[in-house]
Amino acid sequence: MAEQKIALVGNPDFDWDTLLNDGYTTEQKKQLTAEYDASLPTIERGKVITGKVVGITPKDITINVGFKSEGLISSAEFRYNPDLQIGENVEVFVEKTENRSGQLILSHKQARALHAWDRVNSALETNEIVKGYVKCRTKGGLIVDVFGIEAFLPGSQIDVKPIRDYDIYVDKTMDFKIVKINHDFKNVVVSHKALIEAEIEQQKGEIIAKLEKGQVLEGTVKNVTSYGVFIDLGGVDGLIHITDLSWGRVNHPEEVVTLDEKLEVVILDFDENKKRIALGLKQLTPHPWEKLNAELKAGDQVKGKIVVMADYGAFLELEPGVEGLIHVSEMSWSQHLRTAHDFLKLGQEVEAVILAIDRDDRKMSLGIKQLSADPWVGVMEKFPVGSKHQAQVRNFSNFGVFVELAEGIDGLVHISDLSYTKKIKHPSEFTKVGDTLEVVVLEIDGDNRRLSLGHKQLEENPWEVFESVFTVGSTHEGTVININEKGATVSLQYGLEGFAFLKQLVKEDGASLQIEEKAAFKVIDFSKDSKRIELSHTRLHDETKQASRDEERRAANEEDQEQKKTIKKQKDGLEKTTLGDLDVLSQLKDKLEQNEKNNS
Repeated sequence: MAEQKIALVGNPDFDWDTLLNDGYTTEQKKQLTAEYDASLPTIERGKVITGKVVGITPKDITINVGFKSEGLISSAEFRYNPDLQIGENVEVFVEKTENRSGQLILSHKQARALHAWDRVNSALETNEIVKGYVKCRTKGGLIVDVFGIEAFLPGSQIDVKPIRDYDIYVDKTMDFKIVKINHDFKNVVVSHKALIEAEIEQQKGEIIAKLEKGQVLEGTVKNVTSYGVFIDLGGVDGLIHITDLSWGRVNHPEEVVTLDEKLEVVILDFDENKKRIALGLKQLTPHPWEKLNAELKAGDQVKGKIVVMADYGAFLELEPGVEGLIHVSEMSWSQHLRTAHDFLKLGQEVEAVILAIDRDDRKMSLGIKQLSADPWVGVMEKFPVGSKHQAQVRNFSNFGVFVELAEGIDGLVHISDLSYTKKIKHPSEFTKVGDTLEVVVLEIDGDNRRLSLGHKQLEENPWEVFESVFTVGSTHEGTVININEKGATVSLQYGLEGFAFLKQLVKEDGASLQIEEKAAFKVIDFSKDSKRIELSHTRLHDETKQASRDEERRAANEEDQEQKKTIKKQKDGLEKTTLGDLDVLSQLKDKLEQNEKNNS
């Protein structure tokens, strides 16, 4: 079938403008358009103007700015304000007055951004509450859109309580307070917690104004710490200190309460200025001392559990809230001071004897050693003076050694009673803790429970013999073993030591003896009681020189005597005296006088 062609035939002189302008000529239409354009407000590209919301759809927001066409803005730009209503005025930025379709292009986001920093600074200064849209999560917090600026919301500033899941706040619009602005880095920090705290503070003031001491309230365990329990009293928190949870000992509040548990508590104290409330739980029950057996008295035997340990003693809990102190001195009859940890352990159940009880002050002194016989009864028969025993070294002091002869029987060996021959500066040079030391009882003080003991008395005093060996004036060989600012210690035979002052160390050549040098020493003093031997090396060569001088003097005296005898004989035998004889006698006389002068 052949295709038919249809030819369109028209009048080329037909006036279409007359048909379409409804009777207006072209010139009239141009005039009307100019008048219409003149009646519209002047809108410039790049300016911020105010428009009215005239339409809202899930996709777009329609804005009327009084222009010949309305503008459309994406709904995403208004996510920060989910309560936007038709009729509200909003600021918009003119991106284009007309696109290809003749549409006015506006932006609310850019309008906000242009004035954002001014608004943010103003909000910080005036403490204004601002709305923000939570865009996403970031490290340590959330990113919030405030006036078109991305602000940081730290995790610690989201709520007054710890927040574990930040994601639940994303895509939400919330109220915030601007707390910090860093102009150099263009950073803004906001807080939602600050608003909550302000509201809570207001509630606290209202609640505290109604509180009274002794008032009993119901609360919920909000937080448990090592030092106490925080209770929510319905808008305000109070603290039960660990010591106010129970009359008994509490190691940790978790032993008494659990999280979210409802409790009745009593108000102990509160501070209206600091908004602090002190609560008590144990005060709602009678004190255990009030229920304690009224017949308990000193001398009675009791049983309990060790709840506190210290070096000075241990606390025995007879029942929750009733405790007694067992001092370390009441744990054993031993006089040797030790720590309570040597006798008892935490949690151990023990029996004790009441030594003293004070119901008014709620104090009790207890003892354990009283459960056994006093070892000092009959001590004079068991350890008479002069008896010898094996003792265990327990402790040292600068002046002696403390030893234990039997359980509860201690004694002291004075440092001077350790050895006859050794010079001991500290007892640790002679023995050590834990060693066994043989002792002899020197003295007993039953009233003060003291024994004086000796060790050197087990053998004869060798100084009785040394007295006859190291007599004053005797000479002995010795070795210098130590020198100080006063003198030298000299090692002698029989393991003894002597002392020589520095001036007594000078040798014949003028030099002094040195350490490890052997030499002869003369005893110039000996004391058996103080065990002291004083020596001198210098005295030896000084005495030799003196002996030589004495011998020379003696010889000169003998010569003088002989000369005198000769002169006398000559005088007696002469019948006449000549001038020459007188001269000889004069010379002899002068010589005699000179000898006497030299000897004087």
